[in-house]
Amino acid sequence: MREFDAGQFDIAVIGAGHAGIEAALAAARLGCETLCLTVSLDSVGNMPCNPAIGGTGKGHLVRELDALGGEMARAADECCIQYRLLNRGKGPAVWSLRAQADRRRYQERMKHCLERQEHLTVRQGEVIDIEVADGAVRSILLATGARFAVKAVVIATGTYLAGRTIVGECVESSGPDGLHPANRLGESLRSLGLPLRRFKTGTPPRVNARTVDFDEMEIQTGDERPLPFSFETEKTPENKAVCYLTWTTQETQRIVEANLDRAPMYSGLIEGVGPRYCPSFETKIVRFPDKKRHQLFIEPMGLETEELYIQGFSSSMPEEVQLEMLHSVPGLRRAVMTRPAYAIEYDCVDPLALDATLAFKAVKGLYGAGQFNGSSGYEEAAVQGFVAGVNAALALQGREPFVLSRAESYIGTLIDDLVTCGTEEPYRIMTSRSEYRLVLRQDNADQRLTKYGHALGLVSEERLKRVEEKYAAVEQEIRRLTHTGVTPTDALQAFLESRGTAAVPDGCPLIALLRRPQLSYDDLAPFDPERPALSRAVTEAVEIAVKYEGYIRRQEKQVEDLKRMESRLLPEDLDYAAIDGLRLEAREKLAAVRPRSLGQASRISGVSPADITVLMLRLWR
Repeated sequence: MREFDAGQFDIAVIGAGHAGIEAALAAARLGCETLCLTVSLDSVGNMPCNPAIGGTGKGHLVRELDALGGEMARAADECCIQYRLLNRGKGPAVWSLRAQADRRRYQERMKHCLERQEHLTVRQGEVIDIEVADGAVRSILLATGARFAVKAVVIATGTYLAGRTIVGECVESSGPDGLHPANRLGESLRSLGLPLRRFKTGTPPRVNARTVDFDEMEIQTGDERPLPFSFETEKTPENKAVCYLTWTTQETQRIVEANLDRAPMYSGLIEGVGPRYCPSFETKIVRFPDKKRHQLFIEPMGLETEELYIQGFSSSMPEEVQLEMLHSVPGLRRAVMTRPAYAIEYDCVDPLALDATLAFKAVKGLYGAGQFNGSSGYEEAAVQGFVAGVNAALALQGREPFVLSRAESYIGTLIDDLVTCGTEEPYRIMTSRSEYRLVLRQDNADQRLTKYGHALGLVSEERLKRVEEKYAAVEQEIRRLTHTGVTPTDALQAFLESRGTAAVPDGCPLIALLRRPQLSYDDLAPFDPERPALSRAVTEAVEIAVKYEGYIRRQEKQVEDLKRMESRLLPEDLDYAAIDGLRLEAREKLAAVRPRSLGQASRISGVSPADITVLMLRLWR
């Protein structure tokens, strides 16, 4: 193959999935000449697994990304066809928006967005080599011989890197959806000394809706008043589709158990480590043999297709076994399978090789994002792509790096977990991963992070002003409720009794009533004649702030304690081996991770409180 000089760019992004998209857009919007490469232009923004955005914890990420100036939330609001706010029956800390997306429309929208972006070139091509000289990125080489001179590279290869799909005994070198894998780039990365590993994920079968008996299933409608993902979306989203719920049977279990000897998960055919929280159906049967049935959600792939996604039925069983399994489920007994389920193995990197900017410690100008970093999920990928793209651009422009702490965002929690603790399986964000989830709610992501998006140059002055005005209105309304009394009329007492809460014989401020768990902000309207006209977002923020005031104040104190730890920066060249008092394990772990701060050091597995005390004494010298 003859190489040729194909041009020069500031930043190259390898991959145009959800991580690559956000990395390329962020870098280009910050003014860097950016090249985004993909093995197929028809796979930009592909959703090879569930065609949905958001979910528990994931919805938080999407809203945080939106507040920073990312693209996913806006695209979702243009392309999603059913919205549901999960965990409404629980506290606001775990409310998470999830929406079913029109898969093809989302792809088209994202591809067009990349094509229209100034300073961004998107093109098809397989990257097979990254050239490094003097410890820094210099160029990338395509399979066609095209060599591009670049100053930084973001690797966002998803599940394509040495991808291998498995359906029973059928094993193929392939990326998701039968697309061409990236086989040669892995050797280049290994030659750079990057610690690659093998992970695995999977998908369920798809079926034709025409062959499904929906009357045997339970309908799952969207929310009556859908909430959009983007804080900038003014129009209320429209639910255009419904989902369905069904259950597997004991016959389904019998079929799996009778064919476990053919299951690649247990025959040794699959080598990669799979996600514990989203196992294959055959793994569910092995782990929970006493469970008689399992939920399956039947979800549309889009408005212009009859394909349905069977969530909860991920498998790598042989195709004929998958058909038996399908036909044992109520509503799916006549179903025609359009695509069999498959497992996919791929190479990814040990994220401990990265720092908090998602830059590789060993190679200047090289960044990782998304599933390449050992995570899973479109949303986790998107936020990492944004952070990597922003930091690649900031480094070239001589600006301070962009690092969010775990005390102010789920994005910070996700990245800190990866680069501080690593992961032994595909990582997924969950609300339980954050110690500060009551203050890191999805509803206040704009209050927490819009200022950072503006400081970066990715959020306009007008948008920042709207956010400031919104929360000024929240504070003003809380003050009004505090100083506005309600008289103990017969109507009020009867209403309070009907709600199972105590009467107020002497009257009280409106805020005292709002603090009661039995009452909502809207419930007070008949007894509040001076109530101003406020947006739904403002009134929701008021209600949460009032009802959870004590808990929020307590958690804000914890956040301040963490910030003090995070502000104690550790020297980049600190020789841990020479610090007396550190245990051997702590010295090895600290030297490997090289934490930015005392706070990050305290979260490294194998570093004890006593080791942190030694480090504190070292810093005080």
